[in-house]
Amino acid sequence: MARVPAAERRNDLVNAAIHVIASHGVEGATTRRIAEEANAPLATLHYCFHTKELLFEAVIERLTEQYREVLIENDVHGDVAATARGVLRGLLNWYLEGDPDLASATIELVSWAQRQKDHPAVSVYSEAFNVMRSILARAASGQEVAPETIDQIGYVVGALSDGFAVNWLTYADRSQAAEQAETIVGVLDAWLAANLA
Repeated sequence: MARVPAAERRNDLVNAAIHVIASHGVEGATTRRIAEEANAPLATLHYCFHTKELLFEAVIERLTEQYREVLIENDVHGDVAATARGVLRGLLNWYLEGDPDLASATIELVSWAQRQKDHPAVSVYSEAFNVMRSILARAASGQEVAPETIDQIGYVVGALSDGFAVNWLTYADRSQAAEQAETIVGVLDAWLAANLA
């Protein structure tokens, strides 16, 4: 049997953890289940991640990176309104078209992480808001948009996309979710019209 490089094995274990967390929740995500999902010996999991918490932190880092990439990929380089709309649409499409385990694992991990001592879920949201702030601030150059308004737009986009994700995971009705995505973009448009001079 060929030896799997450590970086590749860590990646496999993180992917397996995402799927197990999505299927069984954080409490049901035992190291044994995760190792089986990754087709790896349990000893390998413990070698790569000395504790389950360290593995979960690696999963949170992966989810943070995925979210960052979605935000950056959907920066339309337009004005503030067009950019906010593009980012929101990108997030909604990511939930609809992407791996549903990512969204489910994110919700599970955020709930778990907020009960931990160092509250690692904060990193997911903080990074997302920092990236969003940067994208929107760049879009606002040449426009008179207060920094507080940029932050409010980031919050509105985050709240709308989170609500959409929970609803999509609950009902899993693609045609209904596609209609709801349009409604959600309309809510953002209304907020922008009311708050951007």
